[in-house]
Amino acid sequence: MSLGPIEVIVVGFPGNKFNGAVLPELMALVEAGTITVVDGVFITKDAAGDVAFVEFGEAGIDGDAAALADLVGEAMELVSDEDVDELAASLDPGSSAAMLVFEHTWAKGFRDAIAGSGGELLADFRVPAVAVEELLAALAELD
Repeated sequence: MSLGPIEVIVVGFPGNKFNGAVLPELMALVEAGTITVVDGVFITKDAAGDVAFVEFGEAGIDGDAAALADLVGEAMELVSDEDVDELAASLDPGSSAAMLVFEHTWAKGFRDAIAGSGGELLADFRVPAVAVEELLAALAELD
């Protein structure tokens, strides 16, 4: 199996206010073949600090994590117990988070074209939008 680049994002929901509003956009990305969700976990920490989590590859998921789990293609079990422990430790009481592991499916054809033309990828990094916006604002102030 030849995979595209894999990315992990963590989305937090302070106050355990996950309402599913992100699901239609995530579903659209999956249906368009832009990404493939390959693993994930949904973690909640109650007000007392007790933690519960559901891995998206598990059978019989219900509640908030069920809709996210439905988006997982073939679960690759890339999220480790240590990942879950680290994320749970970082959550404030009364919060939840979803860790999504996804393949950039769109990049596979481009990767193949690079290799087919004799090229090779020399660098790959992501610049957060907030950093770009801050830079553009600072540059605008210089004008």
